[in-house]
Amino acid sequence: MNKRVIKHGYKVAESLYNLVNHEVIPGTGIDVEDFWQSMADIFDEFIPGNQQLLAIRQDFQRQIDAWHLDPLNQPFNPKKYQQFLQDIGYIVVEKEDFAITTTYVDDEVATVAGPQLVVPLMNARFALNAANARWGSLYDALYGTDVISDEDGAAINKTYNPVRGAKVQAYARQFLDEVIPLTGANHSEAESYQVAKGKLFVTLKSGERVSLVDESKFVGFNGDEQNPSAILFNNNGLHIEIKIDPSTPVAKTDPASVADIILESALTTIQDCEDSIAAVDADDKTAVYRNWLGLMKGDLAETLKKNGVTMVRKLNSDRSYTTPGNDSFTLPGRSLLFIRNVGHLMTNDAVLTKDNQQVPEGILDGLITTLISLHDLKGNSSVKNSRQGSIYIVKPKMHGPDEVAFSNELFTRIEACLGLATNTIKMGIMDEERRTSINLKECIRAAKNRLAFINTGFLDRTGDEIHTSMLAGPMARKALMKNEKWISAYENQNVRIGLQAGLKGKAQIGKGMWAIPDEMAAMMAAKIEHPKSGANCAWVPSPTAATLHVLHYHQVNVADIQDTMFKQFIANGDNKNRDDLTDLLTIPLLTNQHQLSQQDIQNELDNNVQGLLGYVVRWIDQGTGCSKVPDIDNVGRMEDRATLRISSQHICNWLHHGVLSKEQVLASLQRMATVVDQQNITDASYAPMAADFDRNIAFQAATDLIFKGKEQPSGYTEPLLHARRIESKAVN
Repeated sequence: MNKRVIKHGYKVAESLYNLVNHEVIPGTGIDVEDFWQSMADIFDEFIPGNQQLLAIRQDFQRQIDAWHLDPLNQPFNPKKYQQFLQDIGYIVVEKEDFAITTTYVDDEVATVAGPQLVVPLMNARFALNAANARWGSLYDALYGTDVISDEDGAAINKTYNPVRGAKVQAYARQFLDEVIPLTGANHSEAESYQVAKGKLFVTLKSGERVSLVDESKFVGFNGDEQNPSAILFNNNGLHIEIKIDPSTPVAKTDPASVADIILESALTTIQDCEDSIAAVDADDKTAVYRNWLGLMKGDLAETLKKNGVTMVRKLNSDRSYTTPGNDSFTLPGRSLLFIRNVGHLMTNDAVLTKDNQQVPEGILDGLITTLISLHDLKGNSSVKNSRQGSIYIVKPKMHGPDEVAFSNELFTRIEACLGLATNTIKMGIMDEERRTSINLKECIRAAKNRLAFINTGFLDRTGDEIHTSMLAGPMARKALMKNEKWISAYENQNVRIGLQAGLKGKAQIGKGMWAIPDEMAAMMAAKIEHPKSGANCAWVPSPTAATLHVLHYHQVNVADIQDTMFKQFIANGDNKNRDDLTDLLTIPLLTNQHQLSQQDIQNELDNNVQGLLGYVVRWIDQGTGCSKVPDIDNVGRMEDRATLRISSQHICNWLHHGVLSKEQVLASLQRMATVVDQQNITDASYAPMAADFDRNIAFQAATDLIFKGKEQPSGYTEPLLHARRIESKAVN
């Protein structure tokens, strides 16, 4: 058990207490005793409200369950269902139109569209990699992925393959031709680049000298004007650097000595305290907070070995350039960092109440992460995060406007305690729960003075859809969920309401994750639809994926797309009335249950169980909250608690409605555990589940998620996972 320090009635774990007193507070100007008094006051004020909101969730679920069980409501009538949800207050009344008034928002959020990373803050190396993913090598991203095919002798070998390298160079030159074209020539014809009288000129192999079609896209350079080492361009607000270095092997094969093309890639990164980590106790939370402190103070470092060489990874410095007019300027060298706090449900033993109850983790996160962020605002770091003096906190898993209002009030109270101006904290709203998406306009209104981000999250949103409508009937097969009516209604409404609420130029409208990090060619074919949809950011699984996905934001001007969409909304009268919620409220039921063969059902079950086990065993045994887990076909997929939620709830639903039997599920669990064990056979730290099903804690956690999952609040996996992880830590 943690030693504890009693502060104003609350029992603070010694590890957290020491971190705050000796590492966080010095340099902030905050008095230590004032801080602990403020913490106690905030808990006293907000814990009852937090508990009330959770009770309201449960009450809504009870009423919805009862409605589905009432024979008078069968067959299902969508209009009657919508009226019922309005009558009980699940759907709130929409008020007059409005526009958010958020100010002091950084350009990466407000005006420039681009990729966004989400990374587990508990892993310092991953956190640093993501923060440094602001700039990425296009050559490396192409060479190392399937965007470049292996055909015609272009396979990846142990040594550099010049055939593949030539394909990379050709792909990159074509990209340059598309976004920064030359007058009457292609970049593949370039022999040298020069700067003269504030303009860029390109000498071709033929000896002809040409310029850019749009000369304003040339914004800087490094080195001598006649022999620059770097040329900098700007397209759609994003920077492109042509790196020139004749000494490198790649440049020796290039007529213009181009060594690489460096792209401004992950403009923003969400450092995650929630779905992608496994922080279950005070020591875990202290480690997470310490990593955030390192990022905000600029001194986070991680020592690692790569190819036998010991190296220290730390935050990148800013990048310096010379303007065409020979003035110097810098660009951010790091991604702008958000931090995702925990939602309203979970508690943590980092702080206990007088009667030994754990405090709500989301309240604690808000207070500590904001306190830590003071180091950035006060200039205590060698690097800068927000140039506008803002703190960006994403709040996940909020259900409806009242829960957003609660977070808004909490942030206001934290700001007052820490001497910050109101709305210094900018809020990100995850549109990932059913009651939020149905009431999105009013959710945005509840945070209209600090809103900086909304996004859609297919997996959590689907998990909530299944759980909320658990008793309505068996759900559609998981792989077909994206074909359901409510998904397209949900995705489209998110953008429309965001634009109508004035987010353009002030906040991000985001889309969800590409979950298969090894299939970048498929990502490049599919993910361009995100900027085309009017979203000015979308999630990617790696820095490499960010460097590739940013190509889409050069090809699509999201600001123009948003302007066109907004004009269409006005022309169609979409801004006058609330959406018809019929599609959004269409429950994704299995319409062909009796047409499914037993093999179809078994395949669906095995797929869900294998993915569930593959993720849970790492979570419980190794504390890995997010990882690339091989699926049943051995395709690596990024898994976190959102993917687990949908898989577990889907099995629960089919069990409840008799599509599956308990015996069938148990047999699949044991069979798939053997498969997962084999997939992890090369991991020396892995403990096989099949060795002892009855005593293996990870296996028992998986069975809990299925057989106890229907009773879990909103179908969340955290309560069961946390309990089993704590049990595992005690044993190991």
